Parts: sequence; C-alpha cells; structure tokens
Amino acid sequence: MTARLFALPTDTIGAYARDGAVVLRGVFSADELATLARGIERNLAEPSPLALVASEPDDPGRFVEDFCTWQHNPDYERILRHSALPHLAAQLMKSERVRLYHDHMLTKEAGTRQPTPWHQDQPYYNVSGAQNVSFWIPVDSVPQASTLRFVAGSHSGTWYMPRTFRDQQAKWFPEGTLAELPHIDAEPERYRQLAWALEPGDCVAFHMLSLHASSGTGPGLRRRVFSARYVGDDARHAPRSWRTSPPFAGLQERLPAGAELDDPLFPTVWPG
Repeated sequence: MTARLFALPTDTIGAYARDGAVVLRGVFSADELATLARGIERNLAEPSPLALVASEPDDPGRFVEDFCTWQHNPDYERILRHSALPHLAAQLMKSERVRLYHDHMLTKEAGTRQPTPWHQDQPYYNVSGAQNVSFWIPVDSVPQASTLRFVAGSHSGTWYMPRTFRDQQAKWFPEGTLAELPHIDAEPERYRQLAWALEPGDCVAFHMLSLHASSGTGPGLRRRVFSARYVGDDARHAPRSWRTSPPFAGLQERLPAGAELDDPLFPTVWPG
C-alpha cells in the first residue's frame, strides 16, 4: 500500500516557497480523520517516555505533547505512510525523496490558557537542510483565535535562539550564538502574519524555520492536533552536544555528522 496522490496547484507550491506556510483544504477523508483521532486518543491514554505536560499546574485546561510514537501506534503509521502526506511533502519540498522525520501530538484541552510562544522548530532538532515540511493536522475544528500563526517569509535563513517555552532558558545553543527573537506582535506592519481557521480534513504545511505561535483554547473547545514532519534530499544528520527535542537515542553512534538520515528511525515514504 503506497501513499495516496494529491496534486497541488502550482501557486500553492509557490506560496510555500515564498511564505514558508500554506493552508491545504480537504486533504483527509472521514476515514483518515477517524483513524487519526483514534491514534491521538490511544496516545493520550498510553503516553510515551517523551510525553510532557506543557501547561502550568494551575492552568484550567491542559496542554499535552508527545513525540516519536509512530512505530508503536498503527493509526499514526497509516496516516504518515499511506495518506496524501508523503506526496504533498514531495511537492512542497521539491524533493525526489521524502523521509519521515518524526511525529508530534499536541492536545490542548478545553479552556487551556497556555499559549505556544513564537519560535522556530529546526533549531531544536538534529537535522540540517532546507528541504523540509511540517504538517499541522487538527481533528477538531480550530477557530481563528486558537489556530497556528506564522510570520510570512521567516523561513528565509535566520536561525533564532531556541528557548524553553515556560521559563525562556537557553538549553540548546549557547547564549549569544544565535539571533534573539524580534518583537513580532508589537510590529504587525513589519512582521506579516498568516493564520487560518481550520476544519477537520484541513491542515497547514510549514517550513521548520518558519516562526509560529498559537494561543490557548476557549471554554468547550478541545484542540487535538497531530503534526507530521518530513525531510527531503538535502537533509543531513547534525549531531548536537545537547539533548535535542525530540531526542533520538543512539543515533550519534550510528550516523556521523553530515550523513544522510539513512536509519530505520527515518524511513523513506516517497516514492512508495
């Protein structure tokens, strides 16, 4: 069983290259959404050792994340390998080959006030290269107030200092070695933002260097999201002297710096 085809318009591929984020409507069938929702509920009931609660103890809701569980969650694996995602990734990355990088579950229960602050993803990772894409896939309706927001064009090359979300500690790159985040919300005319309300079946695709953020959820509004991350032809292993997020135990012993991600953790999903 190979990935399902889903041809994208040329202007959508161009918008991804220009802005670093695009909305894709009606990508998933009702059966695929049911599969994904089942996988998320299983993940919440049986979290992995990498799972964490990303909200404060006094938060009226709860923000739960988990990473790299696809090998133990057949519903996730089905979506990652056999939905339209691999074909979409190949088109958006303009890559001959697509490797699965990792999965990431993000659930904000109703009434969660914990925001997700502005950040890029790639500085937290152990991979280099510009051919990459993340898909943010909700199985619940997401209003404009709770959706993911992006700074258009922010994937163009600048790496900003990655920090812990709740206390802003620099646990990855040493202080002073990367640029600090600009004051994005204070200068809307300078930092053009993109954001889309989403219905089940929709998703957003974004580059791992795109600056993005989101707010909490309103009363009665649960937000279950699955994020699928893929890399393309130019992806190379970039070992770090610190624990990346997510970590990949034992990978540094198997893959040297600069090597292709030729490892069972990162299977080729396109071509199928």
